[in-house]
Amino acid sequence: MDVSLLTVNSFNSLVNRVFVIKISKEIQHDAELISVTEFNSYSPLQRTPFSLVFRTQQKDEYYEQGILTVIHPEEGDLELFLTPLGFDEVGMKYEAVFS
Repeated sequence: MDVSLLTVNSFNSLVNRVFVIKISKEIQHDAELISVTEFNSYSPLQRTPFSLVFRTQQKDEYYEQGILTVIHPEEGDLELFLTPLGFDEVGMKYEAVFS
C-alpha cells in the first residue's frame, strides 16, 4: 500500500480498533489506535497532514523510533515511521506522522 495515498479519513473510523505492530518476524504487539489528529499545516501532497497514536500493552520496555510494519485491519501491511511517545497508565504510546 502506498502510504502517500492515506488520509485522515482512512483512520477516523478505526479509533479504538486494534492494529498489530511488527517489530521483527518473531516480535509483534497488539496496538490500539487511540487518536487521529489532523493538522492545519502545509504539505506538498494533496492530503492534509495528520498523526496517529497507537498504544501497546508494554509496561517497561519500548522500541526506538524507526520504520516498522503496522498491520491495518482493512488495508494490510503499512510501513510507517513510528516514534515512541512514552508510557501512560495502560502501556507505551507510539506516533506516526503523515505530512
